[in-house]
Amino acid sequence: MFLLSSPRRFLMEIALPPVGHGVVEHSKALTDPITRFRNTSAYIFLVAFGDEEERRRVVRFVNRAHGPVRSEGYNAFDPALQLWIAAVMFHGGRDIYERFFGPLDRAEVERLYQEFSVYGTSLQVPAELWPADLEAFDAYWHSVVDDLEIDDTVRRYARALLAGGDLPVLLRPAMAVNRFLTLGMLDPRIRRAYGFTWTETHQKWFDRVMKVAAPAYRALPASLRQLPKKLVLRDARRRFAAAPASRTEAAAA
Repeated sequence: MFLLSSPRRFLMEIALPPVGHGVVEHSKALTDPITRFRNTSAYIFLVAFGDEEERRRVVRFVNRAHGPVRSEGYNAFDPALQLWIAAVMFHGGRDIYERFFGPLDRAEVERLYQEFSVYGTSLQVPAELWPADLEAFDAYWHSVVDDLEIDDTVRRYARALLAGGDLPVLLRPAMAVNRFLTLGMLDPRIRRAYGFTWTETHQKWFDRVMKVAAPAYRALPASLRQLPKKLVLRDARRRFAAAPASRTEAAAA
């Protein structure tokens, strides 16, 4: 599920104008999407499942890589922008889980919400800035999303991203499916802000796909569902145990 939701998460992050322009000016997501994915995945999984030393290594790596990432209106160390990125991770994580496994009860959502706070507090977000509960989070989320305006620079970047950037030729055909699923999972307000076309026919086909995909995914053996996480963690642990931060940080942006 993580692999499926990654492009949606990225589009939601860069929908906030300062983040979008920072990414357009500094990120290698188009020119080296595989390395960008590996670095982002390493942070997400090591913070969630790593030990204390692994978490320290990956957070230090991200902080060093973010050092030079500054542009007009954007500073990678800005707590307000890091809050948005962490909020996107929680919102998307909950959404993709419920699409495949059904609604969580209130206690489960609260527990998930508190667990996701680590993605903000690990990177410059003071604990008191993380919304205190789900009601506060929902108020924060709508206050941002309701007023989003995405300019042509970020729109062009998003379209290039969904086209695959500089992905290997063999992977390009999969981008049409990826684009369809990504747009179907986007918050409709964000989808409209990007100017993406999404008709009732698109929605009907998306609903049909999900009606088949969700039970098919649930029917897979747990070992197979967990395989992507195991592979990402294995790759991240190998890289961060074997190489000092200075050798890999240049590829993080």
